[in-house]
Amino acid sequence: MAGGAGQSGAELLAFAQFLDSSPQPLVYGYGRRSLHELRAREFGRLAGTVYLDHAGATLFPQSQLTSFTKDLTENVYGNPHSQNISSKLTHDTVEQVRYRILAHFHTSPEDYTVIFTAGSTAALKLVAEAFPWASPGPESGGSRFCYLTDSHTSVVGMREVTAAMNITSIPVRPEDMWLAEEQSATAPSDPNGQPLHLFCYPAQSNFSGTRYPLSWIEEVKSGRMRPVGGPGKWFVLLDAAAYVGTSPLDLSVHRADFVPLSFYKIFGFPTGLGALLVNSRSAPLLRKTYFGGGTAAAYLAEEDFYIPRESVAERFEDGTISFLDVIALKHGFDVLERLTGGMENIRQHTFTLAQYTYTALSTLRYPNGAPVVQIYSDSEFSSPEVQGPVISFNMLDDNGNIIGYSQVDKMASLHNIHVRTGCFCNTGACQRHLGISDEMVKKHLQAGHVCGDDVDLIDGQPTGSVRISFGYMSTLEDAQAFLRFIIATRLRPSHGQPLPLATPGEAGALPAESEAQNAMPATRARRSPSPQEDASPDSRVWDNSPTTVDAVSLLPPLLETTRTQQTPSEKATGIPDGGLGSHIVTNLFLYPIKSCAAFEVTRWPLGNQGLLYDRSWMVVNHNGICLSQKQEPRLCLIQPVIDLQRRIMVIKAQGMEPIAVPLEENSTPAQICQSKVCADRVNTYDCGEKISSWLSKFFGRPYHLIKQSSDFQRNAKKKRGKDQSACTTATLSLVNEAQYLLINRSSVLELQRQLSTSDENGKEELLPVNNLISRFRANIITNGTRAFEEEKWDEISVGSLHFQVLGPCHRCQMICIDQQTGQRNRNVFQKLSERRERKVDFGMYLMHTSLDLSSPCYLSVGSQVLPVLKENIEHYDLPASEKHQEVTS
Repeated sequence: MAGGAGQSGAELLAFAQFLDSSPQPLVYGYGRRSLHELRAREFGRLAGTVYLDHAGATLFPQSQLTSFTKDLTENVYGNPHSQNISSKLTHDTVEQVRYRILAHFHTSPEDYTVIFTAGSTAALKLVAEAFPWASPGPESGGSRFCYLTDSHTSVVGMREVTAAMNITSIPVRPEDMWLAEEQSATAPSDPNGQPLHLFCYPAQSNFSGTRYPLSWIEEVKSGRMRPVGGPGKWFVLLDAAAYVGTSPLDLSVHRADFVPLSFYKIFGFPTGLGALLVNSRSAPLLRKTYFGGGTAAAYLAEEDFYIPRESVAERFEDGTISFLDVIALKHGFDVLERLTGGMENIRQHTFTLAQYTYTALSTLRYPNGAPVVQIYSDSEFSSPEVQGPVISFNMLDDNGNIIGYSQVDKMASLHNIHVRTGCFCNTGACQRHLGISDEMVKKHLQAGHVCGDDVDLIDGQPTGSVRISFGYMSTLEDAQAFLRFIIATRLRPSHGQPLPLATPGEAGALPAESEAQNAMPATRARRSPSPQEDASPDSRVWDNSPTTVDAVSLLPPLLETTRTQQTPSEKATGIPDGGLGSHIVTNLFLYPIKSCAAFEVTRWPLGNQGLLYDRSWMVVNHNGICLSQKQEPRLCLIQPVIDLQRRIMVIKAQGMEPIAVPLEENSTPAQICQSKVCADRVNTYDCGEKISSWLSKFFGRPYHLIKQSSDFQRNAKKKRGKDQSACTTATLSLVNEAQYLLINRSSVLELQRQLSTSDENGKEELLPVNNLISRFRANIITNGTRAFEEEKWDEISVGSLHFQVLGPCHRCQMICIDQQTGQRNRNVFQKLSERRERKVDFGMYLMHTSLDLSSPCYLSVGSQVLPVLKENIEHYDLPASEKHQEVTS
């Protein structure tokens, strides 16, 4: 379906060519309705953004919100359990929405009941608790709860409810169901058979987009197809949450007993509202234990007497439903129909985009013929009946090694492309497609990997994948922007040579073996700390307490330091063989305001949280959410300067008058607030309206400056390194993970070489070393002797100060931001990623150990750094191919 191998790898598959070569008619767009006008009018907020996580949550159109808001402002909606006029209006509107939902699924109140829930998960839990399970007995093996292994976590979680009732849970693989489909019996089961069993499966896999046959519903209910053998009557729960966002579902044909769904998957708004559609023939079997407000026809407080309401919906909707959200659904249905013409149009449009993207991805090849991606699918995207608009994949290098999904996610963010990564709350499908055994899952947990984190590779094997998914407002431009991102990051032409595209199914050449790289072996070494002292005779304690800051006697705050930089010839010849060599602190930086510009010093006091006042403040938005340069790159243009003698921090920015902020809380009561830093709760106080107005003026939106409260202690939670007591008792400021970050200038020079480019005249262009150093936002810069030697260190001493090396700093896309201009350069992240074998580490975290604050301690430029190597490193210097592996796992 794609073009031949003669096409350039830097070219996209032409959409017109794709349509012409399709064996079936494909539909893009919504007829006379202009998709571009729809995007501009309804989704203007997507300008410059490629949103490809519609399977996670689709987006609401502007007119839906406008219509809903107008409805709320023009009508009074009261509690539907009351009897007044406004309550009656609410009740009638809610009932009308129930009819609208049933009509959307081609059924009626005679055949199905709509029970509103907090989402599809709550609907699943309701079925697990209310289904008429029969415990095993002398004459019966009891009920069976069977679920497809390719099911959402919320389905699998039902087994915990059934286990408490002594009900057997049986996972069923898709392969087993396909086999059972081929061998289905002709004789139906006894419609009155006992016990009752429940089979759950998804209409669409939320992992791969595979659409499972809706015909299974009737086949299983009739007994012609059995998930497991044995007597009894089968009921079917169809998990439709992922399916109905982009496809019609006709319940008059496919009469599942229970259908859970979430409405934000269809409309984008409201969130937190779902429903359980219950077949009228199955509803009388459901049993209820707890009863809440609105569910009782009558009950007594002092006697065990309770009569439920006759209506199934009222019986199971405990308490007051989220009636305003229910009313919002009416506007969702109206707008969706007006914009698209219906779900069948959405199905065709989204499938066309998915098939085009799948076809283009499948053709991408490296020059050696190796595929660029590995796609996880049970179909070849042949039709929307078997495949939804979802593509799950992992990116590969030219040797066939998987590139971790976390790195792909960060690179996509640099292109403003929003994807989903991980296992997507579907461990069964993740295991099946990625070949992860049960033992490996447990091993990954022991290694620290949990669902939803960014631990993407363990022992070189993936723990998840990347998923893109299309919605009804997705465009060809979205798909092509994503494909260009893949081409730009993996198939960038070298020296003008085009990179080939292969046709689908074409056998590529075997990946070429990587070239061997020379190693410079050296023996393991340990150095004893120097007796050199670097402490002041002043006996005051430096603990970041405001009462002791004024005791510092320093020169003016900003002191220039002589920078030592290797010449190109030194860089080219490398470092001679030998021992550890001499390591000197060449630069010291602190970052008073988190994510703002650096403040460079030549000598600075230490506190119990690190360098005094390092990351003591942070900028937050109107909701109190901490901002970083990932959301607001211009934060780097805010320049804080600490004046310890005057006890103030002066903040500067171009075009703004400087403003001063006190270093500590004053006597005026401050507004105490709570915020979060890397999932840690921190107590802070607002620095006032003046600085808030200053920041808001500079950024053009309401921001505040907050400072960590001096009486709040945030403990380091990571236990890495030999000195466990030091790590567990260390306290942190508003830093991400550790008190200090160290980088080696030799490592920066090596990265500079990797980033070098040639201009049109062939002259080598280098990104300035100081520009690169500033991107990594380290506290301590050393001159080093070899690139990346710091990764072999276990601890270091700087004079009398001792530091534990905790491990590498896992980098995000912030390193792409030029700290002088706020502009992005995507190459930095990508080159570092390639250099570091797909894990973007640079710099080492430190914690001070045995810090004696009975007298002031300082770090100074020019101090000697004495490292101690890890005991398990047999060779000090390693081949480049081995240098970049994970230090911690």
